Amino acid sequence: MFYYLFRYLNQLDFPGAGMFDYISFRAALAIMASLFIATVFGKKIILMLQKQQIGEIVRDLGLAGQLEKKGTPTMGGIIIIISIIVPVLLFAKLENTYIILMIITTIWLGLIGFIDDYIKVFKKDKEGLKGRFKVAGQIGLGLIVGLTLYISDDVVIREKADMNEIGTRTELVDEGFTVENPGSTRLTNDVKSTKTTIPFFKNNEFDYASLVGFAGKYSSKLAWLVFIIITIFIVTAVSNGANITDGLDGLATGSSAIIGATLGMLAYVSGHVVYSDYLSIMYIPNSGELVVFVAAFIGATIGFMWYNSYPAQVFMGDTGSLSLGGIIAVFAIIIHKELLIPILCGIFLVENISVMMQVSWFKFTRKKYGEGRRIFKMAPLHHHYQMKGYPEPKIVTRFWIIGIFLAVITIVTLKIR
Repeated sequence: MFYYLFRYLNQLDFPGAGMFDYISFRAALAIMASLFIATVFGKKIILMLQKQQIGEIVRDLGLAGQLEKKGTPTMGGIIIIISIIVPVLLFAKLENTYIILMIITTIWLGLIGFIDDYIKVFKKDKEGLKGRFKVAGQIGLGLIVGLTLYISDDVVIREKADMNEIGTRTELVDEGFTVENPGSTRLTNDVKSTKTTIPFFKNNEFDYASLVGFAGKYSSKLAWLVFIIITIFIVTAVSNGANITDGLDGLATGSSAIIGATLGMLAYVSGHVVYSDYLSIMYIPNSGELVVFVAAFIGATIGFMWYNSYPAQVFMGDTGSLSLGGIIAVFAIIIHKELLIPILCGIFLVENISVMMQVSWFKFTRKKYGEGRRIFKMAPLHHHYQMKGYPEPKIVTRFWIIGIFLAVITIVTLKIR
């Protein structure tokens, strides 16, 4: 909203109004606003949750310090969501398709998580929202994101061509290419594309159309179907991964902040024509605006840790964890970096896999030997280390360090080919 106000004031030569044209300036305001909302108003929300007796339901699993968490306010994800949405509404370009998708993602999964937490707390049902309804909601969001990216004319990438290698300037311009700079031999063309960034490959790009090359002239259409299916899978997997990781004070919040900062860097260079050209990565017009969103995301997660760090005064619940995972997934898909998720979100991935391994092995050994056996002392993985006697803050800090290491690797992949 302020963006439009100050753009109007800039037309009237109001001093300083032109600063709002800069993404970096609006991103700085967004992160400061989200930090302020999360820390100042977060306390008021926590008191409200306490007043409503919205406390965590804890089952005794034999974990150190577990019963001490009983009664700690949950559904604190409301703080994160408000701290993201308000700054974005204030400082982002709201007609930007990518910003609209991110707002929908935040509210959509926040609502699903809220319903789940509501059932657990007020209906006294420890299982919460049935798994099939959660998955249906995640699939629905994946469809919305995938179809929007397919249908919207604003969602394009900018391809380059060298007229000296391909043809004459006239021929290329006739094909829809435009001159990038006056006097330059570089020509550009904004196109719909199913290309994405893939690590360690020479040209750093992979086209989903190559998976359906057998379809001939229909391969481009089928490629979008493949893309939508992959989008649904990624949204479901990452949001569930964040949900599973949210088991220790500050673990999911801190990990999400690290991932968000990395995605912010990737969005900035992907949406900047000069830096994307220098790094030889895909340029995505209008995606730079996502830096404002991710700045609010980082501010919200760090601000929430003011109350969520050990010993936590509030838990985010599914209201927060599903939203965080969904935001990360959709953000990565929008900037064509979804294939970097296994590296960047390695913490979420390992937590997910640890649960799958534990459940699968238990069922297999129970069927074969008559008694279930376990790979880990307890799953997800962070509980395994708790059972081994590691203090909760030590586990969280070490997971953060691993997350930072994975974030660095993710950025380095842009130049390792």
